[in-house]
Amino acid sequence: MSTTLEIDPNLTMAELLERFPGAQRALFRQYHIGGCSSCGFQPMETLAQVCARNNDLPLDDVIEFLQSSHQADQQMQISPAELDALLKTGAAPKLVDVRTREEYDAVHLKDALLFTQEMMQEMLSTWSRTEPVVMVCHHGIRSMDAAAYFAGHGFTNVKSLTGGIDQWSQEIDPSLPRYHLE
Repeated sequence: MSTTLEIDPNLTMAELLERFPGAQRALFRQYHIGGCSSCGFQPMETLAQVCARNNDLPLDDVIEFLQSSHQADQQMQISPAELDALLKTGAAPKLVDVRTREEYDAVHLKDALLFTQEMMQEMLSTWSRTEPVVMVCHHGIRSMDAAAYFAGHGFTNVKSLTGGIDQWSQEIDPSLPRYHLE
């Protein structure tokens, strides 16, 4: 799953983010690119153009960093089948649902805790940094951001459910309703 994927410097940022969803987080973390309006980029700009207008960043170095960040993201994910197997062992991880209250109320995994500001404070102050935690969202994007955040705060066994609850309902539990956000 952690194969190195080629990144063409002429990809538009929209194409790059579609293929490498964690690229914006990685670019901001390493180069302060794409996190706010002052350092943002346009979807139709190419990676080469973004690097050029940001102090002529060395394109090869940026590409190498994006590839290694993508591999790290892959290692922080858990497939629905892997999570299902873990849940059946009795050594179940804590499930933290990072969707909105409305999404959570509509459908959620059994025993999943709804992520709130209070829960975030509790996690950071009292939760074990080594116990397994799996972040869950609709499609696995918000949960990946949350997992990366907590990994950055010392959580060594935090994962994101690949494909989110949508993929879970397709592969593991078809009785869970699927939904589409407008």
